[in-house]
Amino acid sequence: MKPYGYGSYRGRSRLRTVLKMIIVLLAVILVLAVAALLFLQRYMVFSADGVRFELPFLQQDGGDPAEEDPAVLVTEPPVVVTPSPTPAPEYLRAVELPRSALYDGTAEDQVSSAGGNAALFDMKGDDGSLGYVSSLKLALDIHASASDSALNNAIEELNGGELYTIARVSCFRDNILPYYRNDLALRTNSGNNWKDDERVRWASPADETVREYLAGVCVELAELGFDEILLDNAGYPTRGSTANMRVGADYDPGNLGEAVEAAYAAISEALEPYGVKLSIAATADTVTEGEDPASGQSLRMLVRYAGRVWLSGTPEEAESWRDALGTAGLRDPEVNCVVSGASAGGSSGSWALLMEE
Repeated sequence: MKPYGYGSYRGRSRLRTVLKMIIVLLAVILVLAVAALLFLQRYMVFSADGVRFELPFLQQDGGDPAEEDPAVLVTEPPVVVTPSPTPAPEYLRAVELPRSALYDGTAEDQVSSAGGNAALFDMKGDDGSLGYVSSLKLALDIHASASDSALNNAIEELNGGELYTIARVSCFRDNILPYYRNDLALRTNSGNNWKDDERVRWASPADETVREYLAGVCVELAELGFDEILLDNAGYPTRGSTANMRVGADYDPGNLGEAVEAAYAAISEALEPYGVKLSIAATADTVTEGEDPASGQSLRMLVRYAGRVWLSGTPEEAESWRDALGTAGLRDPEVNCVVSGASAGGSSGSWALLMEE
């Protein structure tokens, strides 16, 4: 029994006070540890030796973690270069320019003053010469390549601009190749190089070496940045005395189309990775009659392999050509049938203004 109604005063428990203080202290430490971990997480470095912290204020200026520890892999983000070809004009207004315009800085002005929107360059001439420096062994062996080492850089610079550029390639009409390699030539019955009405030699479309050479030239032109490649003289000759041509494997009058199509297929396949537009110049008979037995070209071949078909004539003739090409399946013939000549075409359709010879 408590005397006089009072009990003894025991005071606060010291143990409970100490425990509370410890709990508070641990909570503070835990919060600080979590904050420190979040802060230091960006400086954690994982290596073969484990995990360590690379604190910026402990590093020397300009230090490279990869040099200090070979086990640390430092990678740079990959740089992807996407080619940006010049968009093709809606209607082509091509102006043929001399090769000097490849490097003299006048190409755009010349095209503009002629009312055009694209430049056409003769990059493999009828004489067989190349308008650039080639690395093809055959081109070097027959001395067809240009020799100015600065030429290719100038061409790449021009093609890297806003001007749409077209490289003309004279395929089988080639005065140099048959001269040095008679085995690749169309020949007379006596075995000499056959020549057309202008005394120009022709290589054989049936020869695989010739086809590979043309494909190699076209690839080099694509690598130089041309937007379009035009195959001209892209069949057997239709000019000159073809009756004097020796019949055989190189010239089989009953089967010319097979050799011509094999050339188109080889060039088309070689150019596929480059996205360059492939165009083919054809004779009028090929389009109006469906085939030209003398050249080996056919309308079917043109529609299959050509993104654009070039024909020499007048704007008045163009309407029937475009109708025939459209019926055969050429996409948008109003744009992709090009009428070429010594004077500019009309206000509609695509045309090419050629230099007078």
